[in-house]
Amino acid sequence: EVTNKSPESSGINAEYGAEIAGNYEDEDKPLKEAYLEQFTNALTMGGEVDEEGQEEEPSLGDLIMHFISLFWKVLFSLVPPRFFGSGYPAFVVSLIFIGILTAIVEQIASLLGCVWGIKQAVSGITLVALGTSLPDTFASRSAAIHDDSADAAIGNVTGSNSVNVFLGLGLPWLLAVIW
Repeated sequence: EVTNKSPESSGINAEYGAEIAGNYEDEDKPLKEAYLEQFTNALTMGGEVDEEGQEEEPSLGDLIMHFISLFWKVLFSLVPPRFFGSGYPAFVVSLIFIGILTAIVEQIASLLGCVWGIKQAVSGITLVALGTSLPDTFASRSAAIHDDSADAAIGNVTGSNSVNVFLGLGLPWLLAVIW
């Protein structure tokens, strides 16, 4: 049986769901204007949104986080808009960014392990695992805040841990057995 749940009945804030799904009216926007909007959003700092949907003044924590993440916001503004090329350019550029950032994280973990005198295997397990798990932690926190029942947060944690266990342990083991 297929049921069609509205965002309100599933406990998800309708405005937040629309923000995630994106505004498909943007498809009529010229590419240059869409890029300009992405950069403007990256450089603009806003506060939290209260229960009435009104934006509050940014706190000191919001200011600090904005300036810490400003480089990353501007960098990821380079990803083409979703509507351009049916989303394929955005997908490819995102994969390239993920590959580059993965290489950077690996190099930083190796350098930290060398400086701290930690074996490469230990630094790989701890530092790289920490680097891959923290974004999942923040995604779960965000999902728990915006979802009344926190189902998305629990699903995110479960999925993240499953991928870490099955790929993080299973794939190297499989490669070692085959090799």
